[in-house]
Amino acid sequence: MSASRRLLAAFWIAAGVNHLVNPRIYESIMPDYLPAHRELVLASGVAEIIGGAAVMPAGTRRFARWWLLGVLAAVYPANIHMTLHPERYERIPPLALWARLPLQFLCAWWVWRATE
Repeated sequence: MSASRRLLAAFWIAAGVNHLVNPRIYESIMPDYLPAHRELVLASGVAEIIGGAAVMPAGTRRFARWWLLGVLAAVYPANIHMTLHPERYERIPPLALWARLPLQFLCAWWVWRATE
């Protein structure tokens, strides 16, 4: 198994666990128009863990690719929300908020490449 694939799996599993352990952080970045912030944060954490675990076996890699690309698309509105409301996130420099937007596409590329 490639180092990139192992790192990708670990990244997603760790991110998912962090959603479950520290949900308030993620609730605070959710767009106001979305309901059930806690439930959505927990669901996204579980989705990240599932996707990360699916990266490992060859038989589930294709599933992992599309699952994780879907997760990235689903959480992108939170990144946009943060960028458009920097006053809510004073501890994060506005440039870092803007930088997250294209980084998500790099993450999608990593998902694609590591799950080939």
